Amino acid sequence: MGRTSDAQNKILDAAKMLIEQRGYSALGVAEICSTAGVPKGSFYYFFESKQALALTVIDDHWAAQRQQWVELLSSDHDPLRRLRDLFEATENVQRTAQQKAGLVVGCLFGNLALELSNQAEEIRDRLQEIFAAQIDLIERVVVEAKDLGLAGASIDTRDTARSIVALMEGRALFAKLLNDPAQLEALWRNCLDLLQVPAQARAN
Repeated sequence: MGRTSDAQNKILDAAKMLIEQRGYSALGVAEICSTAGVPKGSFYYFFESKQALALTVIDDHWAAQRQQWVELLSSDHDPLRRLRDLFEATENVQRTAQQKAGLVVGCLFGNLALELSNQAEEIRDRLQEIFAAQIDLIERVVVEAKDLGLAGASIDTRDTARSIVALMEGRALFAKLLNDPAQLEALWRNCLDLLQVPAQARAN
């Protein structure tokens, strides 16, 4: 049982790495198995198709990312600090990837949304669910910031949360395009503008 689980994890790890570095469409099952160091037959023991594998990669990645987001966004820090912690963690993920592989991988979900949204309905639907969940998590913090007077009184919390997620995706895209994780450094400044944070709050 342990050996079987190990083979499955190797396939998932290889697929995630290859999808992040090269995209989904150009990958074949043989290459994934070769990179994982497992027989090709192992693939179909665990996954009925490459799309099924991609969905598992997406779910595994979101489970880990969601845990990090929940921890950061529900800490004892004030809401603005929590958002900043999230942005810094996002930047660190890209810096770590660059150090390991020599390139910024961007956001797995954003990359797949751009590549597959018009091709794979099941993947598109799953990505929509994940982005909606991200917006939910951000909105809770935005509502708290607004209630505490740390954000503009007139902001629409849902729309602002959606814009923050879109901002993170856009910055991740530029970081990937330019192979420069420093592109994410502007997230905090941009977020302050979206939240209409008063000048006195920005100084803290």
